[in-house]
Amino acid sequence: MNTRFLETLVMLAQLKSFRATARALHTTPAAISLRIKALEDELRTELVDRSAKDFQLTANAEYLLSYAKAVVDATQRLQNAARNESVVHGKLRLGVVETVVHSWLSDYIREINGSHPQLDIDLIVDGSALIEKKLRARELDLALSIEGSNSAEIISEPLALYPFRWIARSGLLLTHKEGLVNRVLQFPILTFGRGTTPHRALEEIVTKLANHSTTSLERTRITCSPSVATIIQLVRDGFGIAAIPKLLVKSQLENGEFVELPVQPVPPSVVVSMSRHTSASMAVHAAAAIARTACSSYCRRVSRNYIDALC
Repeated sequence: MNTRFLETLVMLAQLKSFRATARALHTTPAAISLRIKALEDELRTELVDRSAKDFQLTANAEYLLSYAKAVVDATQRLQNAARNESVVHGKLRLGVVETVVHSWLSDYIREINGSHPQLDIDLIVDGSALIEKKLRARELDLALSIEGSNSAEIISEPLALYPFRWIARSGLLLTHKEGLVNRVLQFPILTFGRGTTPHRALEEIVTKLANHSTTSLERTRITCSPSVATIIQLVRDGFGIAAIPKLLVKSQLENGEFVELPVQPVPPSVVVSMSRHTSASMAVHAAAAIARTACSSYCRRVSRNYIDALC
């Protein structure tokens, strides 16, 4: 349906004159008459009582007028929104986990700044639970976290899969498989914050490994830290064995400082997701689109052994 014809009907009802309506809409009375006739044909009802001496709408037209006004108003709001948001500006409150900080965050921020220089970014780095809590409280506009949020008011979509591996400092222990599990369990196992998905999965794995080795479960230790930098430093110092995404120690593995241990099973990969409110602004949607592109581009540059794009 042509919304211009509905606008003509609304204006005609207000001015009660084909000539006055034509002047208001910068056209001719004949054009106004043709629009009303086309609308009548489409709606299959008469809108103007042509038998009346003075201008008068039909009862059907009076009944349909409120619907026509609603469509015209909605169209105007849509046009205003598109016009006002054509330049992305304002403030983006962005929450990210350290897993993203140590992978593609720099690429993402660089692309946002290049595409939307009038968009200011307030960056918060925290654990997934706190980021999701702040998003639900509308203290954040966009969240890049583990798993994402499960809510009718929030849209979550997976972006990338991060494979986990057992990581140790080179030379810390013999890496041949015979007795390796026992040697690993003598050290603290380092992973992300307590209560996170990786931590819960690791607790189950360590229990299984202990039950199938000569190391009692009581002697095993899991040390949690929300800081990737802290975990990497503890591995470097020989304090413990890390169960973390392989990507986070890519350079240390490639230069030989760290080694990947052939311990099975490995903790399950984690999914980094992007979440935002269903009522998010144009700026948030623009930032979300760039996040998909930045993450996908980064994943294409890096081996799938380290990260795999899901977007």
